[in-house]
Formats: sequence, structure tokens, C-alpha cells
Amino acid sequence: MIEIVPVTTSQELKVFVEFPFQLYQKSPFWVPPLIKDEIETLDAKKNPVFQNATAHYFIAKKDGKLAGRVAVIINHVEVEELHKKKVRFGWFDAIDDLGVTKALMDQVFKIGREHQLEYAEGPVGFSNMEKAGILTKGFDEMNTMITWYHYPYYAEHFEKLGFEKQATWVEYRIKDPQEIKDKVRKFSKLVKERYGLSVIRFKNKKEILPYVDAMFGLLNNTYNTLQTFVPIQQYQIDYYKKKYFGFLTPDYITCIQDQSGKLIAFSVVMPSFSKALKKANGKLMPLGWYHIIKAQRKNDTAAFYLIGIDPEYQGKGVTAIIFEEMQELFKAKGIREVETNPELIENKAVQQLWKDYNPVQHKERSTFRKIL
Repeated sequence: MIEIVPVTTSQELKVFVEFPFQLYQKSPFWVPPLIKDEIETLDAKKNPVFQNATAHYFIAKKDGKLAGRVAVIINHVEVEELHKKKVRFGWFDAIDDLGVTKALMDQVFKIGREHQLEYAEGPVGFSNMEKAGILTKGFDEMNTMITWYHYPYYAEHFEKLGFEKQATWVEYRIKDPQEIKDKVRKFSKLVKERYGLSVIRFKNKKEILPYVDAMFGLLNNTYNTLQTFVPIQQYQIDYYKKKYFGFLTPDYITCIQDQSGKLIAFSVVMPSFSKALKKANGKLMPLGWYHIIKAQRKNDTAAFYLIGIDPEYQGKGVTAIIFEEMQELFKAKGIREVETNPELIENKAVQQLWKDYNPVQHKERSTFRKIL
């Protein structure tokens, strides 16, 4: 017997958040989120995204035992301003039982129809700044801090239920990224001189703060033509500052300014936190912070998270400056491997960035869509 239970209390929300810890407890590849952060993200009283979104959470039980979960989300900016009649679903996890997945999706469809929406798509978060996509390749790879891990049967369930792939992201691994290509160094120098650009370097986190809003503004301008784009609101920017600020390592951040001091490009690289989060197992105390700090200070693996370039400077070689800075960093830090963030498969411009570094595509993930 399959039962679907709506989450209505803080204790039930905790059960919702902790279900994957039970489902993936034997997986060496699943990297757990921080439980406290997950609860705050899903709490309408703490996450400002609920100023323009609503969400419902459901837990599935089979024969009285926990068997799955799903969040049903409506992003009102997306629906009302971008005119995408979409009900989102995310935080989806389930045992290998098609009946459980179907029962959870029936709740998604029900809420979508109640709001006169036209299709369901997921898994996604509240906005395009959050985790997205069901893993379809790379099941023997650890997920990063900004991605979900899934078992192979997830995609099979959705295909059997009549879903079709919508957006697809690819991820790459780059080995031995320290060598600075002569042509990168020369081109970087040329671009700096031609456009009067300079690199901003940071000694501490406090120096980064004045540039954060401008970074998100560049993200909006960089990716506003992609299919998953939803404008980032100021209150979301303030929230992301708080959520991820503790993970930032100042010398891993590259900002580029023009002669007037205007930010025209940036990149965010971080030491890989996958192994540290695995050891923390969802909690910062008592030893979680130790593993995070250790990963920040000594690590041979990095993760490339964000890049933003002012449209006026796209295609003008600004990425050469970013790559020169990153390679200097990797050499100084002893980084032997870099993992890219998920990139939409049609975003060829970003994928071209890695072509000189022998990238290997090691993961792929997709959202799945179904007409209501």
C-alpha cells in the first residue's frame, strides 16, 4: 500500500530532508547536503524566495515505511512574468518502485492543474541558481555541492511514466590543469591592453562583498537567453550571499574591471567540498566544520562553479584573462584536477572554454517534462 502524506510540521520537514540519508546510506558516491541549510531553504519563514514562490512537500510511504519525497513548486515570476505555465518539482527521491514515483508525480500534476498550469518539469529548485536535473550519466562519480546524485532507475521511472527530457546539462573533468598555455598568457596580455582591463584580487572575504551584487547582475545578463533562465531577485542575492559565503576562498575568486572600475567579468572556483561534505554527513558540528576548513586549506581538486561576462565583452577574449588567473592559482595551490559545473548542452560557448585542456565529459543530467 502506497500512502502520500503532506508535510505540515517542522518535524515532518526534518523527515523530508533526512530521507536521502536513509536511501543513499550505502552509496559511496552520494554527497549529503547540510541538513540545517536544507531545512532553511525549504522553510517559507526563512527563505526569501517565497516572496515569489509557493511550495508543497510530500512524503511517500509504502507499507508504513518511508519510500519517497517530492517538493511541488510554483515560481510566480516564471509563470506570471515569463509566461511559462510550468509547475516545478524538486527534492525528488524514491525507492526503486514505479508506483511510488507515480504517486508522487500525481501530486505534482494535481497542484499544477489546480493552478491552471500546462506542464510539469523537474527536478529543479526554486530558481535557476539551484540544483537541477536527474543524473543520467556518471553514477560512479561523487556529486558536487551544487548538484544532486541519483540512482540509475530514476530516469527509467520518468520515461516509463511518459515524461520526455527537457533541459540537459553536461559536466567535465580536467586533469592536470596547471600548465599555463603560452597562447593563453599572450592573448590575456593582449586583451588587457586592448580594452584597458585589469584583474581584481582579494585578500579576504570582506573585500569580495562590494562586488557580489554586480556578479549576480552579470549572471542575469550572461544567461538571460538560456531556456532555464529566471531573473535573480535582489532578496535572493542577499540570501545566496549568506548561504554560500562561508564556503568562499578569496584567492579562488577572479574579477575583471574596465578602466572606470566597472565589473565586466568574474569567475568563482572553489576547492572541492565533496569529500568533506561526505565526512560531515549533513552536520557541521562537532567535526563537520573541521572537514570543510581542511578542504579549503589543502586540496588537490577544485570545482568551477560560476562565470559571468558582460555581453559587451563576450567573444572578445576575456576568458583568456580568467584562465590565466585560474592556472596561476592551480599551480600555486597544487590543484591536479578540476570539475566543471553543469552546463546546458546547447551552451556551446561555455563548453568551448575547456577545449584546449583535454576535457572528459563524465556526467550528464536532465530535467524531465510532461504535459498535464
